[in-house]
Amino acid sequence: MSVHTLTVDGEEVAVPAGATLLDAVRAAGAELPTLCHLDGLTPVGACRLCLVELEGSGKLQPACATAAGEGMAVLTQTPQLQAYRRMAVELFFAEGTHVCAFCVANGNCELQDVAVAVGMDHSRFPYQYPQRRVDASHPHFAIDHHRCILCTRCVRVCDEIEGAHVWDVANRGRECTIITGLDEPWGEVQACTSCGKCVDACPTGAIFRKDDTTAEKQTHRERPQLLRDAREKHQWQNQ
Repeated sequence: MSVHTLTVDGEEVAVPAGATLLDAVRAAGAELPTLCHLDGLTPVGACRLCLVELEGSGKLQPACATAAGEGMAVLTQTPQLQAYRRMAVELFFAEGTHVCAFCVANGNCELQDVAVAVGMDHSRFPYQYPQRRVDASHPHFAIDHHRCILCTRCVRVCDEIEGAHVWDVANRGRECTIITGLDEPWGEVQACTSCGKCVDACPTGAIFRKDDTTAEKQTHRERPQLLRDAREKHQWQNQ
């Protein structure tokens, strides 16, 4: 097997060919905050929290979507990167409506965890308080678009693991939103199998089970392995 040797914050690591910089960072025993990334799903580099700096390059690269290469020197904790990560988290909170005290995911929310990790205790940006929809038309689940951070995990898990492709992204800019079917109410989309994978994949309280109330949303802590197993099963069934 071909192996690439590189350094992460000065520590030399070896990763197999095809590994990403995020894999290399983890192999070095370091951690990077992520929201859009989930093991087993195609990386998209949407949240930009895992940006790293490559020595000799003027660009910052998303570690989850950048292939590791021989001789790379990766920096993960420069003052610039730390400032960018905090700013990104501030923008997530300012752009949506995240009232943690009344959220089903309070205490089990990846956005909360990342905010703590980057030291974000307030946002310097004005809160937008957008007027968004809450779709509770599904018999078991609901989606509150106020809490959605457009990570597209639901889109990818439904497409790549369940194979139903219920979710998609519509519009652009401020109007960008997650939709079900052809922008139909979720409960009217016949392709939905009610598997709940989108609920488990959602990093916030945007998609939740109807019987969950404040701080009651639970996710599978082992979900990366579960998603890998599900993906392998889905690929095998379609061979």
